[in-house]
Amino acid sequence: MTPYPAAVPYGRLLDPAHRPDPYPLFAELAREPVRRIDEHVWAVGGHAEISRLLRDPRLSAQEPAVPGPDTPPGSDGNPFRGPFLRQDPPHHDTLRAQTMHQFVPRILGLRPKIEDIVTELVDGLDGELDVVSALAYPLPVAVICELLGVPRSEEPVFHDFAARLTRALDPQESFTAEELADVAKTREDWRAYLTPMIVQRLTEPGDDLISGLLTDGDPAERMTMVELATTLGLLLIAGHETTVNLIANGTLALLRNPDVLARLRADPDLAPAVVEEVLRFDPPVQLTSRLTTADVRIGDTTVPAGDRVLLLLAAGNRDPRRFEDPDRFWPERPDNRHLAFGSGVHYCLGAALARIEGQAALTAIATRLAAPRLLADPPPYRPNTILRGPAELRVAVGASAWAGSTPARPHS
Repeated sequence: MTPYPAAVPYGRLLDPAHRPDPYPLFAELAREPVRRIDEHVWAVGGHAEISRLLRDPRLSAQEPAVPGPDTPPGSDGNPFRGPFLRQDPPHHDTLRAQTMHQFVPRILGLRPKIEDIVTELVDGLDGELDVVSALAYPLPVAVICELLGVPRSEEPVFHDFAARLTRALDPQESFTAEELADVAKTREDWRAYLTPMIVQRLTEPGDDLISGLLTDGDPAERMTMVELATTLGLLLIAGHETTVNLIANGTLALLRNPDVLARLRADPDLAPAVVEEVLRFDPPVQLTSRLTTADVRIGDTTVPAGDRVLLLLAAGNRDPRRFEDPDRFWPERPDNRHLAFGSGVHYCLGAALARIEGQAALTAIATRLAAPRLLADPPPYRPNTILRGPAELRVAVGASAWAGSTPARPHS
């Protein structure tokens, strides 16, 4: 397999050359309710159309699979089909409910811990720094290690796995044969890395998320070892890579809009609105993919059963039919119902955690760094299509200090 030709419309979407500013291409693709960009691939960029299709049961998140003799069984007795993000009801609902039951209560009390980690990371930053490596990467990986009961000495390992697993989410049409082989090896390596942790918690359960997933509920319905490892990999990506991009994209938006940065510095209670506008304006997850299980009418076009539909979340977030002045970064925007976390049964499981981390990090950027300014604009971007964010974000700052009095903690 070779990467898609950049001359093909689908190839333009996959082309890393568009990462620094994909929004002109998104606007072009969103001029029609649905646009065919390859023989069996369609793009949808309107807010209303995406919102409806995310809830349409005729659009499946499940990838077609041909189980082989080595395919392990899932906890429902059927062949394992990957993370619940890539599954449809009813088994999706079972796995998601188990995960939410253990995940959500654990994040509710994490705000003070997250703010302590941010303070630890930001205090003392001075001169030239990379926001990605100094804050955006280490914060969420420290939090996910805390949730899983993994010592912080393992953070570099989690960081490496997060980057490799994230690449696996991109459309396979953009992969070389070598990259496909690396994706398969990454999944094997991840399961091998987690297996001793899982086995240890089977005999010595603690109060961490892994132990909770292993011991909660009816033993007959619990996740298999492969399902558990895959779910933890999904949480690593959802709880890490998306937050990295949220913090980096948010910092970039603030530094490009110094008036907003000044307002956040003066009033840290603006942080929740700033984060929501970052999620709309430059979302960490740019698009999601579905397969039609029946003919689906979109506008005046019928998309045949069996075709792929790319829901361009980032395009819907800048739909002028839904948002006034959509290319403006405006935290006080009324009725900011963006699509950054999706919708329907696949609504982002980690949305609340991402918001807490984003609010803490961007508040610190505004209040603890003196006169931050960009050193490179646009910054270099990673090539990833779906989870888009800067590879680094070079910033110059003065002495790290509080700007005035100690700011209040932002509201949820």
